[in-house]
Amino acid sequence: MRREESVKAEAALPLFDIKQAKGRVCHRLFSSTVLFGICLIWFYRLTNIPGAGQQGRLSWIGMFISELVFSFYWILTQPVCWNVSYYLPFKDRLLNSYKDKLPGVDIFVCTANPIMEPPAMVINTILSVMAYNYPPEKLGIYLSDDGGSNFTFYALLEASHFSKRWIPFCGKFNIEPRSPEAYFSQHFDAQNTINPQEWLATKKQYEDMKERIEAVINKGSISVEIKNQHKGFLEWNHNVTKQNHHPIVKVNAVQWEAKLGRK
Repeated sequence: MRREESVKAEAALPLFDIKQAKGRVCHRLFSSTVLFGICLIWFYRLTNIPGAGQQGRLSWIGMFISELVFSFYWILTQPVCWNVSYYLPFKDRLLNSYKDKLPGVDIFVCTANPIMEPPAMVINTILSVMAYNYPPEKLGIYLSDDGGSNFTFYALLEASHFSKRWIPFCGKFNIEPRSPEAYFSQHFDAQNTINPQEWLATKKQYEDMKERIEAVINKGSISVEIKNQHKGFLEWNHNVTKQNHHPIVKVNAVQWEAKLGRK
């Protein structure tokens, strides 16, 4: 009974907070002075229109019409700037109250050249998206490789192994940012983290994975031992070119999450 009351009470909480922007008074004073200047220009144009037959009458009227149009446009845009507010969502409340009603989301990550867009950078994007705090059964992740590179596929295979540590690590310690490269490049002492041993082990596993990927790329080929690890490498043969290949690989977040036991 108490649990039901707690759920109802949590559902009744607002999903976002509204905060007024700073400097509203200054902006209103500035807008008021601009409006006063516009009125003075209108008054000057109306009271100094050249008479009929005088030189420059048409130009004067044309300028006045242009000023009227731009002035009215400026006036119409002021209500938006007059009272600027920021909406700050409570993401945890949204997830807890409307988890079953959240829409499905498909995320596409695109790459084309394993040299200009290193696979290690691409999989960092994939891993950060996989670690989103979002229902995994409603999250679809797609990697589109227009270059048809088997290096990208190999990097994705390595990322699938590393994700078994990275995703629970993010969820357990609420890691931000959730890109491994961005997170581990931050300068802080491992001893100040919640679990130094786990932090160091995760960092080492990421660096080892990154070194393996870069070693394969520098070598320019993938060894037979690695190719035997996954049947997907069979897709690369003499018929595969940049113009003829499978362009999209789906990263099935649901299966990976299920293996990790994340709920």
